[in-house]
Amino acid sequence: MNRANWFQVSQEGAKALGVLHHYATTGTGLEPGLVHLVFLRVSQLNGCAHCIDVHTRDLIKHGMSVDKIVLVPVWDEVAYLFPDRERAALAWTEEVTRVSETHASDEAYSAALTAFGEKALVELTIVIAAMNAINRMGISFRLKPRARA
Repeated sequence: MNRANWFQVSQEGAKALGVLHHYATTGTGLEPGLVHLVFLRVSQLNGCAHCIDVHTRDLIKHGMSVDKIVLVPVWDEVAYLFPDRERAALAWTEEVTRVSETHASDEAYSAALTAFGEKALVELTIVIAAMNAINRMGISFRLKPRARA
């Protein structure tokens, strides 16, 4: 079934999400590679094919090896590939994306706060929230990935 092109149907809504995405990628002060890593993990957790495709490509552009990218879903099993800051970001990403299950526990918050500090943690959480919102649009309206067979 073809679904609405949400960019055309709600141009103002798409523009608003675009502003949020722009802030997440350029305004938070977080490293671009870290932002795209978080975007990828959120998208994997939510199952957004379009965003997984886009952010995998972004990570490659930022110099992350394919060997490391393919192991993002099991980052905690290969912790030696991910520096402390990336592991802390990935852990908080999972906590916030699965908030209905985790309720953003005090233990997870404390660990993330220790790794990032208050300002960067708020910015990281904005990045996570932005991608969760975009994933919901992408999945609901079946945005197609660029990947081809």
